Amino acid sequence: MPNHKSAEKRMRQNEKRRLVNRNNRGRLRTGIKKLRSALEEGDAGATQTLLPQTISLIDKAVQKGVLHRNAAARHKARLTVRANKTAQP
Repeated sequence: MPNHKSAEKRMRQNEKRRLVNRNNRGRLRTGIKKLRSALEEGDAGATQTLLPQTISLIDKAVQKGVLHRNAAARHKARLTVRANKTAQP
């Protein structure tokens, strides 16, 4: 337990940030999972609609500090390559 007023405030701030980060990370993971499941099913239509949404989620995660920019670039590149393979006959 915190012994100082500043430590109490820091604890409250940390808890708020933890919940915000958890929400953002969960939204990101859900979006990626939806896209990956569409890729595994081979659903080209769903893939083409989910890919831009997922890339947007990844970019927002970078802005919010949830994901490192290099990791985000890696995710976007790999998902795009898989989506392009699905789109080809």
